Amino acid sequence: MARRPAKAGGSIARGGGVALGEAVFRSLCEALQAGSYRAGDRLREEEVAQRLKVSRTPVREALGRLAARGFVEPAGGRGLIVRNLDISEVLELYAMREIMEGAAARLAAEHASAPEIDALRDIEQAFMEASATDAAEMAREMARLNRAFHEAICRAARNRYLDNASRELQDWIALLGPTTFTVSGRPSTSHGEHQAIIEAIAARDGDKAEQLARAHIREALRCRLKLLQKQ
Repeated sequence: MARRPAKAGGSIARGGGVALGEAVFRSLCEALQAGSYRAGDRLREEEVAQRLKVSRTPVREALGRLAARGFVEPAGGRGLIVRNLDISEVLELYAMREIMEGAAARLAAEHASAPEIDALRDIEQAFMEASATDAAEMAREMARLNRAFHEAICRAARNRYLDNASRELQDWIALLGPTTFTVSGRPSTSHGEHQAIIEAIAARDGDKAEQLARAHIREALRCRLKLLQKQ
């Protein structure tokens, strides 16, 4: 069965002081996170250039950076394909995610402002409201709000190095395919875990916030392994 054609966003916006190659690279990373590109999808310079309405030179630069980071690999004479992570890489990825999310929650408990905590509650409210949509849209919207939730905690941690590392980790997570919110029961358990993390941060309990965040990622790994078993 032929794979669906991968799609990135529209044309690259000019200006803003961002070099064109960097803008293309960011666009491709965002497409990975949005699920527009998935493991096994093919990326050709000419097709990406046409889609983003740029020349092939910045696309070649951007694809080279993706290859250097290990997100794509050569596909013979067929350009590049998005990598498919093996089980050992998945386990390593979640091990790092557990450490980093735990650290972010601990630091957020120390540094988060009251408006930031309110924003976390607002994101979580939207997360639950997404359950009222159809199944396919629900999973996509919950995945988007889940990223927003974890990004908000990381920003509240007030550590630029942790923030940068977490963003790169999210790019790797994008290679894993379907969201774990497609696993039966995961949306509701994740909501409860998110609420507990928020309350620990609000109570300035760094130890508890870290423990809850790490347990949350371990449960996410359990669901991820369920999905992988079905592939």
